[in-house]
Parts: sequence; C-alpha cells; structure tokens
Amino acid sequence: METATILILIVLGAGALQGVIYGSILWRNHSIHRLSFRFLAGILLFFSYRLIVEILHYLGWGTYEDPLYYILLEFNWIYGALIYFFVRTYVNPAYQWQKKDWIHFIPVGIETVWSFFIKAQNFYWDGTRESLSWLGYWGYVIWVHHPTMILVSAGLIIYYGIQCWRLLNNPPDVHGYKLIPHSIQWIKRVIIVLMAFTILFMGITLIDWLFFDFAFNTFNLPIFIGMAAITYWLGLEGFSRRNTPAFKVVDLPSDEEMKELQTLSKRLDKAMKEDQLYKNPNLHLRELAQQLQVKPYILTRLFSVVLNTKFNDYINGYRLDALKELMKDPDNKKLTLLSLAFEVGFNSKASFNRATVKLTGRSPKHLLDE
Repeated sequence: METATILILIVLGAGALQGVIYGSILWRNHSIHRLSFRFLAGILLFFSYRLIVEILHYLGWGTYEDPLYYILLEFNWIYGALIYFFVRTYVNPAYQWQKKDWIHFIPVGIETVWSFFIKAQNFYWDGTRESLSWLGYWGYVIWVHHPTMILVSAGLIIYYGIQCWRLLNNPPDVHGYKLIPHSIQWIKRVIIVLMAFTILFMGITLIDWLFFDFAFNTFNLPIFIGMAAITYWLGLEGFSRRNTPAFKVVDLPSDEEMKELQTLSKRLDKAMKEDQLYKNPNLHLRELAQQLQVKPYILTRLFSVVLNTKFNDYINGYRLDALKELMKDPDNKKLTLLSLAFEVGFNSKASFNRATVKLTGRSPKHLLDE
C-alpha cells in the first residue's frame, strides 16, 4: 500500500475515532439540550461508522466475497433527519418526542431493506441476467450502477437543511424560556458547512458517474477526508458548547401579575407619547418609576417579561421615532442630524450613534436616506 494511501487512511481513522469519542460524550450530556445533543451524537456516530466502512473497503474487507459485505450498510439516508431533529430540539428545549416524528426516518428504513434486498441478489447471480428476477436485476442496476443512494441522501440533507435554516431564523417562542440569539450562530455555521459539503459531494458524484464510466471511486479519498474533517470539527463544536445553554429560564408571572404588567405597559406608552418623557436626556429607570408611581423592580419586570427589551433600548426607540418625525419637517432641513438628536433626548453623539446602530442595524447617516 502506498504511503499516501496509508496517511489518508490514518486521517480517516482519526476522524472516526474523534467522532466516536465526542459522540459518546455528547450522548451522556444532561444539560437543557440533552435530547438535541443526542441527535448530534447520532450524526457523529453515523459519520464515524461511514468512515470506518470506507477504511475497511480500502483494506479489502466488506467486498462481494466477504461476509461483511452483507452486514455493512451505509445508512446515507439518515443524516438529513438527524440534522433536522438536532436543530429542532436545540431551539426548543421543551420539545417532546412524538410517535409521528418517526415518519422522518422512513427513508432510512427503506434504504436498509432495499440494500439487503440488492445484496441478496449475489446469492442468485450466476453471471447472466436470467438468473435474477426483473426487480432484482433492475434494482441492482439502479442501486449499484447509478448514484441513486448518494443523490437521494443529498436531496434529503438539502431539504432538511433548508428546514433547519428556517427554524434558526425564526425560532419558536418557548414558554418559560428566552433564547439567547448569538448562541445559535454556531449551528448556522454547521448547517452551511454540511449543505456545502453535500452539494460538493453530489456534484463530484455526478461527474464521476457521467464522465468516468460509473467508477464511483475516483474522488472517494478526498471526499472522505472532508467527511473526517467535518466529523472532527462538528464534535469539537458540540463538545465546547455541551454545558452552555442557548436559553435562559424566565420567571413567568402569574395571570394576575401579567394583567397588572399589561395595564402598566399601556400607562407607560401613554406617558411616553403624551408627556414625551424620552426627551429628558438624563432620564433613568428610577425617575421613570417615580413618574408612574411604581417600584423600579416592577418596571424592570415589565421590560423583561412583557416588552422583551431593555430600558435604554425602549427609551431610545421613542427618541429615534421622534427624530424621524422632526426630519420630515422642511423647517428642520437646515439643522444638523446631531442637533435634532439632542432635541429628542440623546445626550451625546456617541450615545446617539450606538443607539442608532443597535436599533436599526445601520449608521446614523442612513437616516437621511429614509
């Protein structure tokens, strides 16, 4: 065996070993994301299994004459569903597994049964087409001499990857929990990498099929090196975040308290609009609480539970709205943007810039274009 091949097999083996190690650790995780990390562990373990099968093939095991051939399956159609449930349960820590969820794993059941059926045709094959049934013959042709397995697997991963992306961009509201937005950025990176790798794998497989006489092994080693690298990286990402929750538990108010907070919210909104309290550049939480004749901690609870924002962001939101109204007045065209910002309550250029970028995602100069 060539030195280069040996080194590549070592890389695949290292990736498989790391996948097993990280997968085992994540399977035993007991954080708020326990169920999610079990799906991630499943992804890692199936990736590792696939790498091990590939290593055995290069060592000459699992060929047609080897009994392992009838045992080693590829399970390519399971990745999409595992990725989907990993994301779905990660963004919803209260998610409960339901019987109907098994429908997503029907493809892997079909793949398993069909693989056994196709491999069983070797018991009947004597070198002639007549030795096989019509289904056995054409099933073998489609399964072995066409990239059917890979293309269906790629299609499933891409489909579920799109569903995952939608979930990550519009996570569900979970009663009793509040999502920490930046905590799911790493999963977005995972989805992008997995989908990019899948599209690359699918493209190379089609090239191999169309232009290399159904060889299916011309590009195998580089592709599986990529899978080994993804397995290692994915395990490391999950391992480093195994004890870092993406949610914080919210102390939910009782129905009576919620009713009181909603009433206070209306009073606050009325005070801000009619009395324009936001124009006070030195307005702080305690002073606002005095204006509303409530305790400061109640006002804090209003912002966190009902309004889902912070005091400064709430006040600055009114200031920016008032600033935009002033900018519509032709008489204010001669005034600078900063002078108008001071008029609506901002007390410095720096605070105005920070508030604008945070609340609009754009610099203050873009307000002139609206």
